[in-house]
Amino acid sequence: MRRLALAAALAAALVPAAHAVEGMWQPAQLPKIAGALKQHGLKLDPATLTDLTAYPMGAIVSLGGCTASFVSPDGLVVTNHHCGYGALQYNSTKEKNLIEQGFLAKTIADELPGSPDMRVFVTEEIRDVTKDIDAKLTPDMSGKQRYDAIELAKKELVKGCETDGYRCDVYTFHGGYSYQLIKQLEIKDVRLVYAPPESIGKFGGDVDNWMWPRHTGDFSYLRAYVSKDGKSAPYSKDNVPYHPKHVIKINPQGLENGDYVMVVGYPGRTNRYRLAQEVQSAIDWTYPTQIAIYQQQLDTIATNGKRDPDVTVKYASYVAGLNNYLKNFGGQLEGLRRADAVAVKQKQEADLDAWLAHQGGATNEALRQDIAALKGKLKAAEATRDRDLDLSLISRTQLFSSAMRLARLAQERTKPDMERDAGYQQRDEPRIEGALKQMERRYDPKTDQDLLTNALVRYVTLPADQRIPSLDRWLGGASNRPAIQAKAASLYTGSRLGNTAERLKWFKADAKAIAASDDSALKLANAMLPDMKRIEDAEDARDGELAKLRPRYMQAIIAWKEAQGLPVYPDANSSLRVTFGNVQGVAPRDGVSYAPFTTVKGILEKDTGVEPFNAPKAETDAIRAGAFDGYASKKQGTLPVDFLADLDITGGNSGSPALDAQGRLVGLAFDGNWESVSGDWLFNPALNRSIQVDVRYMLWVMHHLDHADNLLKEMGVPAK
Repeated sequence: MRRLALAAALAAALVPAAHAVEGMWQPAQLPKIAGALKQHGLKLDPATLTDLTAYPMGAIVSLGGCTASFVSPDGLVVTNHHCGYGALQYNSTKEKNLIEQGFLAKTIADELPGSPDMRVFVTEEIRDVTKDIDAKLTPDMSGKQRYDAIELAKKELVKGCETDGYRCDVYTFHGGYSYQLIKQLEIKDVRLVYAPPESIGKFGGDVDNWMWPRHTGDFSYLRAYVSKDGKSAPYSKDNVPYHPKHVIKINPQGLENGDYVMVVGYPGRTNRYRLAQEVQSAIDWTYPTQIAIYQQQLDTIATNGKRDPDVTVKYASYVAGLNNYLKNFGGQLEGLRRADAVAVKQKQEADLDAWLAHQGGATNEALRQDIAALKGKLKAAEATRDRDLDLSLISRTQLFSSAMRLARLAQERTKPDMERDAGYQQRDEPRIEGALKQMERRYDPKTDQDLLTNALVRYVTLPADQRIPSLDRWLGGASNRPAIQAKAASLYTGSRLGNTAERLKWFKADAKAIAASDDSALKLANAMLPDMKRIEDAEDARDGELAKLRPRYMQAIIAWKEAQGLPVYPDANSSLRVTFGNVQGVAPRDGVSYAPFTTVKGILEKDTGVEPFNAPKAETDAIRAGAFDGYASKKQGTLPVDFLADLDITGGNSGSPALDAQGRLVGLAFDGNWESVSGDWLFNPALNRSIQVDVRYMLWVMHHLDHADNLLKEMGVPAK
């Protein structure tokens, strides 16, 4: 019955008019919506987009938080500037700040190693494994038993899938209604090749973030390396460039208004199928609370940056992320309130309940009861949300995080690999080691101590029944900022984990050695492990209950939408998706209408010479001289910078290639307009727009300003 309902829902997606441009579609679904794709202008056979090893899908990769694509046979990868920001930061010092200056490797030998955690993931296979997991579940399981059974089933599937150099993961769709096993080649040696200066790559900065019109050259280049025998391997000077099976072709002519465009990438997360009470919680608690916390963290880092300019460099990537989230959350709040999202969701739920009641029968009545139970579980989870957030803030500080990771890993190593908790299996150890190594480039003890103090000041306001006994014993009654600050200071002076060699030494240690350590951070982490495990077990039990109830809600939603002839696509979950539409402007408010393209004229209009509107003089001189070297749009009579399209994207799509009707690169998605921010919850085709940097601007900057002709030649772009 469940399988039939899903098939019927997917069949509903055949109706082109039903979904317009809404939807983050899985590649396997595209033939079912072929009519809509063709209607919007796709020239490729939609069936070719289902083959992950063919063109163009075989060239699209994940960076584990961003998207990128191969653009040369020698492993050259193009992505956003802000996606390469971590590599720039990792290689920067206060004396030589590559973020500000930009970077270009004229030869392979000049390329710089990315941070140890950088990865390129090439998706090669997606397989439905719902039956494999469902077979391990029984109706009488408790929440914890259900959670553990699902986790074990996932581990077994992963173990049977992973081979040398490949990483496999089981992705959850529709809240557990279906599961898919995804196999990816994991390339571990990723190097920085080229990025324009921040005055181009982040022109407009956080002022223009999520805004239109935009004039940002948000692009950079990395390169994937493998061992000489072609296998995935950690960084080594002996590694050689990876040779992908496919590379994206470049269309240097770009697009014009109305042209078909699609984005292929790895969107992170959307909440289109969340309940009204979850929207209400986001409005009332999640976003306001996070905004206050992130602003405090930014203020703390800024204060320490004034003390030591090296702090500004070390935390540059982190600050960029905080600023992005800060503005995003503000937009989410405004958008959800403007759309009256809670009322919209409440009506949808009432309509769903009425439809189920009208359908009648024991099955539909059981669905109604399970949906009511789901609402109860979600409400109950709110009771510990402050505690969970406070523990998360404590755990994000780098000294404590490293100590807890080391203590937890040593403990998990005492178990057979399949019994270890997810994230601490043998397959995860290289990632843990990489994080321990890169800490030296992104850590300042004073700043980290201040962030921990802030988190602990929040923590001590929790009700007594939500406090952590082991943490309270360590605090020793400290309840105000000066006392907490003193406790935090003692933690840092008594620990040697700020030293990379020391962290790596403990990475190899066993649980007995860590338990006997006199290092203050390791002692605290080791003491807190039992309490943290108790909390984690309770969370697992809750998640297990939700894993039973959420799919029931989705079963009802899918059947209901199918009855209305409406589309069914899963919420984003960092798996490969395709979204399509057309280049077009937007009219966000009465009397306001925006064109779909910005041009270099806008750079001159915005330029003040002061960051973040400090365009390089060489650029402004060239714009005034009209020195566009043949990259200008003939139709527009000037050089485009960025463009809008009605594409359905979200975070994780950053760096995704914007492809034309024939699958050629015409730009990179890097943002959305302000009105689209709340699109993670509710998509509005009239207002939601994605923002892409135009390929013509990218090529012009590379050729005329930064003289990266070696890369243009490598990509097969005709010489100017």
